[in-house]
Amino acid sequence: MKTFYTKNEDDTKNLAASLAEQLEAGDVLLLEGNLGAGKTTFTKGLAEGLGISRVIKSPTYTLIREYDEGRLPLYHMDVYRLEETGGTDLGLEEYFEGEGVSVIEWATFIPEDIPEQHLEIQLQPVGIELMERKITFIAKGGRYEKLLEEWKRKEGE
Repeated sequence: MKTFYTKNEDDTKNLAASLAEQLEAGDVLLLEGNLGAGKTTFTKGLAEGLGISRVIKSPTYTLIREYDEGRLPLYHMDVYRLEETGGTDLGLEEYFEGEGVSVIEWATFIPEDIPEQHLEIQLQPVGIELMERKITFIAKGGRYEKLLEEWKRKEGE
């Protein structure tokens, strides 16, 4: 587990862009946090770090947005609307096992569909004006433990 504090949206995006350099095809990231916690902002930073220049929008109504112009494709999912039905029939495993990075917002609504190994990223607004973020990374499985260790080493911690 590793926790960072960011002061603003740019810091959050820069942190995510730094993480993107460590990502590989098939990586699965779960973004957890309340509305306005910075999940889409974090995803924008990941996209920048992957070399994606398209505008990143929340996939709230479309469920999945695909961006394939960068070093790796980015599959941005918002499964909030699946709270009642789950995602079993959507074929999400094709994304998880695919050539890109899957980023899932509100993954708590589809726990049975999430791969056992993944990186959970908890975003929490903090500070007087709630512009700062506490961002905690929790590795689930060997791949992500190694990713966090390599990232810490790269960041000089």
